[in-house]
Amino acid sequence: MMAEEGLPVQVATRVLGTSESGFYAWRTRAPSARAIRHVILSDAIREIHGVSRGIYGVRRVHAELRLGREVSVALGTVAMLMQRAGLKGIGGRPKWRRPHPDLISSDLVDRRFRREGLDQLWVTDITEHHTREGKVYCAVVLDVCSRRVVGWSIDSSPTAALVTNALGMAIDSRRPPPGTIIHSDHGVQFGSWAFTRRAKDSGLVPSMGSIGDCYDNAVIESFWSRMQVELLDRQRWRTRLELANAIFEYLEIFHNRQRRHSALGWLTPLEFEARQPITVA
Repeated sequence: MMAEEGLPVQVATRVLGTSESGFYAWRTRAPSARAIRHVILSDAIREIHGVSRGIYGVRRVHAELRLGREVSVALGTVAMLMQRAGLKGIGGRPKWRRPHPDLISSDLVDRRFRREGLDQLWVTDITEHHTREGKVYCAVVLDVCSRRVVGWSIDSSPTAALVTNALGMAIDSRRPPPGTIIHSDHGVQFGSWAFTRRAKDSGLVPSMGSIGDCYDNAVIESFWSRMQVELLDRQRWRTRLELANAIFEYLEIFHNRQRRHSALGWLTPLEFEARQPITVA
């Protein structure tokens, strides 16, 4: 009320279009039953909100009033009183958007990973690892014929950009022929518009294994297992930059150029590729 904020009563009542006598009558009038009820409800709402550690929103506070305290009150009233008191709950985690149906690909591999030539089948996936600063995420694109990492990307969050950048690196470095299969799981990143568009615009054919079955992408899962043992679990990482540099060295220097693979007759991926016949599309 303006008069209660220091304005002269005469000015306040004139601005509001009321009488001075009405103002003084209002000041001496007992509060209404509705106002008293709102005060009592507000106290109960603050208590419930406090006990919930500030988690409860309108619906849960309303449920506690009705079911826990047997107070008959409308949801809208609770919402109004919480808004007046500046109280609100904590929302849940943001939900991943489900890929659009036309971006979900069928399984073109069916666990048949053996390929005789390069750039016929690529597999891709994301892994994560902790540092004291937080998680580091790495996406890799692997050629199943040579086991060479042909594309990779490292970031602090598992976004569609992470996997799209790894795919873009693979495409730019290999220039694959039309029809090369890029196989992934049903992760939302691989069902994103950006990843799917980048693959199709380059002539790649997206493929996805079944949901929740690691064997449908066994080659990349085996790669992650080796990287976990040979690099990630060997020490505690202080910073994201420290781990990112170590992953880069592992992928480009050790894995591609130095590590001898039993599946390649104990050759390194680069040695194996150097012995492959050159084919002209």
